[in-house]
Amino acid sequence: MSMNNDQHCSILQNIARRVMIERGLQPDFSAQALSELKKITIAATASDESIIDLRNLLWASIDNDDSMDLDQLTVAESMEDGRVKVQVAVSDVDALVHLGSAIDEDAAFNTTSIYTAAVIYPMLPEKLSTDLTSLSQGEDRLAVVVEMIVDRDGKVTDSGIYRAIVHNQAKLAYNSVAAWLDGEGEIPEPITKVEGLAENLRLQDEIAQAMKNYREVNGALSLETIEAKPVFDGEQLSNLEIETRNRAKEIIEDFMIGANGVTARYLSAQGFPSIRRVVRNPERWDRIVQLAETHGYSLPDDPNSAALEAFLVKEKVKDPLRFPDLSLAIIKLMGNGEYMAQFPGQTAPGHFGLAVKDYSHSTAPNRRYTDLITQRLLKAALKGAPVPYKNDDLDDLARHCTEQEDIVNKVERQIAKSAAALLLQSRIGERFNALVTGASPKGTWARLIDIPVEGRLMHGFEGIDVGDKIRVELISVDVDRGFIDFRLAGMPRH
Repeated sequence: MSMNNDQHCSILQNIARRVMIERGLQPDFSAQALSELKKITIAATASDESIIDLRNLLWASIDNDDSMDLDQLTVAESMEDGRVKVQVAVSDVDALVHLGSAIDEDAAFNTTSIYTAAVIYPMLPEKLSTDLTSLSQGEDRLAVVVEMIVDRDGKVTDSGIYRAIVHNQAKLAYNSVAAWLDGEGEIPEPITKVEGLAENLRLQDEIAQAMKNYREVNGALSLETIEAKPVFDGEQLSNLEIETRNRAKEIIEDFMIGANGVTARYLSAQGFPSIRRVVRNPERWDRIVQLAETHGYSLPDDPNSAALEAFLVKEKVKDPLRFPDLSLAIIKLMGNGEYMAQFPGQTAPGHFGLAVKDYSHSTAPNRRYTDLITQRLLKAALKGAPVPYKNDDLDDLARHCTEQEDIVNKVERQIAKSAAALLLQSRIGERFNALVTGASPKGTWARLIDIPVEGRLMHGFEGIDVGDKIRVELISVDVDRGFIDFRLAGMPRH
């Protein structure tokens, strides 16, 4: 495929649309949903006395630089006994997107927003997700608030859930907040405009780190993967930028994990069902044990998250540069997570990678349908209303959300590969250091170590397994299909 550089963006957009349709996803909203949308003209306001007015708190959002679909706000407050009250406000999407509506039916089809290299396909129409149901700066919005009382060790000792009206005082971005927290950048301007916000964010950072440490002591895995974000110069794809973890992302991540745990436990205590995110014991623990042995570390024969975490911490200290490569290999060997409906009296498997037994998805209802389901369950439980779903429907929805999420991940990966193929098409014949990321009867896959790109090993893969480091030669790319093909360097040409 030949092309001008200024076509990169539109080429990737066309590929994304085609791939979505081929995979059975819907790139467009239905006529019925768009008709409903026209009738939604104002954001919801506090309508009953159970909704608390919390607009005076120092709420702020931290998200990607370009995010407009803001699902959550956070705030923290020191208590007299040394503990910290953390509050997470989650957008009350259900207030405007009603169960069984055409907009809801559309959201339930794809089940998630789809973030491809050149275009985003939101789960909800943008009038909602980036406006009326987004916790936008300077706007009053309805929210479901999860409150956590956290001790200085990072353990949640008490919690509560209630409905509230909130006001986002500052829209912040991960990278600039992290640079400031680390002392490597200036304080972001929106923080300076809100009295007390800087101190509040430092408290949030402190307690989030304590929560993270508490989980890790209990066996949460300190995994770090390399995620590549396409960078466009106008319409031209100019680079793949590696997105890394940072302190600001960890504030949100650890508060959300905590809030999801509180949500799951609350629903269980109320005798309500829930949809849980489950990562069972790793599919290929035997290979994880072998991988640890190559690093001089011995893991037990049976899956053990605390032992695996101890190994990961040691390796991160020893070789931080290559740690994402090891993390990626471990993630591939652990296998995919899935959604499961859990009903009162049942015990569901926990989330192996997070070292938590009680884990729902509840904090991103603009972007994930499971979170919107959870929100409806929560609001019914808070009101003392009947469960809004039948058990069979929840089972079906959990299975459907798992299936659709797997398809969405494949679409996002395929478009990311098309973007990578665009960048690599002029480098056929070059050799690169790589890490084996997949090895099965379906094929062997490797990711380049210096460029965040994965491709298929077409020749020389015998005896190679996940986690092995190899040297490869780029032999071909197919931008349209997102194919990047390697051979083991030094292999004779066929």
